[in-house]
Amino acid sequence: MNYKLLFPTYRNRFLFIQENLEKYGRQPFALALNLGTGEGDYDPMIAARCRQLTSCDINENDIAFAQRLNAQIPNLHYRIEDALNLSFAEGTFDLLISVDVMEHVGQPERMTGEIARVLRPGGLAFITFPQLHFPWTYDPINRLMGRRAIAQGAYAFGHEYLIDPAEFKQWAEKYGLEVVEERNLSGYLVAFAEMYWTGLIQRVFKQNAGNVSGEAQSEGKLRPSAREPLLVKLTDLFIRLDLAISGNARHSVGKGFVVRKKA
Repeated sequence: MNYKLLFPTYRNRFLFIQENLEKYGRQPFALALNLGTGEGDYDPMIAARCRQLTSCDINENDIAFAQRLNAQIPNLHYRIEDALNLSFAEGTFDLLISVDVMEHVGQPERMTGEIARVLRPGGLAFITFPQLHFPWTYDPINRLMGRRAIAQGAYAFGHEYLIDPAEFKQWAEKYGLEVVEERNLSGYLVAFAEMYWTGLIQRVFKQNAGNVSGEAQSEGKLRPSAREPLLVKLTDLFIRLDLAISGNARHSVGKGFVVRKKA
């Protein structure tokens, strides 16, 4: 099963993409790109809303796994790509999805420019990232220190830096992207429930826990399947409670943006 859906922060990102695919994809998108597909978890959902989906990642091992996981999907193909130097022509895609990739590439502004370049005028991008202004209940140590003091909490999962939403909006404007929607993903309650231990458990159990290219494969590491766990409904209830408590707060673990390339 896709055990990751039981984690509220992951589930929030998944629901953000799912809801926007339903909202904006009533008519199928012609060409879509999943930029940073990882293990291919999102690809079946995205492929159902477009005629042709290209999913890419810089990690060869993740791409190989995703190809096996989603081999039955006819309108999906995979390729290895660098988010800072995409090989696609300008104006190729009607839809681009990027889930928690920008915090790994080293040059997030340049990645924003690449997103804008490969989108056609009027094309949409759904983008999520862990944000700089995270709740203190998620990572009190790094919040108190005001910097990346330990590689856990907000700076687990291979995060060397976090994204400032205000800066992202400046980059978007610079490269001709209009912000259509902005949403907080995971507030104080979810943050408290996942304080520190999720970063530790990922390091122990998840293949490519550091989200880096070329990481060696290890025996005993977990890989997801496409099956949704039954207990995910409990996760959804918890997410709704968190949203009711802190949905409009300044601080959240992550941010979700819908942007459109200006004509």
